[in-house]
Amino acid sequence: MKIAPSMLSANFATLADEIKNIEAAGADYLHIDVMDGMFVPNISFGPMVFGALRPMTSLIFDCHLMVQDPERYIEATALAGADIITVHYEATKHIHRVIQQIKALGKKAGVVINPGTPVAALNAVLSEVDLVLIMTVNPGFGGQVFIESTLKKVSKLKDLRTEHGYHYEIEVDGGVNAETARQCIEAGADVLVSGSYIFNQTDRKAAIDSLRI
Repeated sequence: MKIAPSMLSANFATLADEIKNIEAAGADYLHIDVMDGMFVPNISFGPMVFGALRPMTSLIFDCHLMVQDPERYIEATALAGADIITVHYEATKHIHRVIQQIKALGKKAGVVINPGTPVAALNAVLSEVDLVLIMTVNPGFGGQVFIESTLKKVSKLKDLRTEHGYHYEIEVDGGVNAETARQCIEAGADVLVSGSYIFNQTDRKAAIDSLRI
């Protein structure tokens, strides 16, 4: 089980130290939410910010683009040091082309669906992607309540992967804590994104370890 603490919940005043702290605590990925104020109501940070952090950590940069027309930002995100670039199915008219764009830059490509979007919407691209992210809350805000019905999508993705020999990781983002992590793991998740649950605790290692159980 891989754990991806969400940079959105870190203390921005000491961001470099925060990232080094969670790396030492055993994180596998750093989940970076890029928000544009259009696809989601909030605005977060862009490639200039996490690009400055790239030399400071060896964590895998898992960049989640919550932006409208993500194809406009793929190149800048890749150049800033992203390892995985994940885009919303709902945010572009050309999801297959965006996935090709990401791969052409030598990065792993992921696709995301919101709670209201069925797994079937991704059938045409599941063979192409390295990661599928299931939103277990509505995107754009931290601290929301976990939507249990989304776990059915995790199980469906696991079954499809086995049936067709796909190679994607299944990632879950939203409301993940020690309790909901167990549900996600049982459903078939490979990567858990967690923000406030990790960053709000003094002992980040204990928090991360509790999600792996």
